[in-house]
Amino acid sequence: MSNSGKGFTLGLLTGALVGSAVALLYAPDSGSNTRGKLSYQVSNYADELNKLISELKSEREKIASDAKQKGDDVVSDAKKRADDLIKEAESLLDNIEKK
Repeated sequence: MSNSGKGFTLGLLTGALVGSAVALLYAPDSGSNTRGKLSYQVSNYADELNKLISELKSEREKIASDAKQKGDDVVSDAKKRADDLIKEAESLLDNIEKK
């Protein structure tokens, strides 16, 4: 995960915790209502976190797939260049043998 992704996740979690603490301190509702709201918010934060994790996993898979494709392209290009060099060397050897 990149630094910006870690920073965003840390910021999201910190904001959720601070927001929850402030809400509890200034809540005029009864304990059962506050617990219900808190439960709802925790559920929402968990859903958001799971969604973020899923997005990060899919992004990681995409990056890995792109990297694999680029690696395959480099290997293919290297093989082609090696084959061209071998053909050129064989041609030079044939010319040398004819002279």
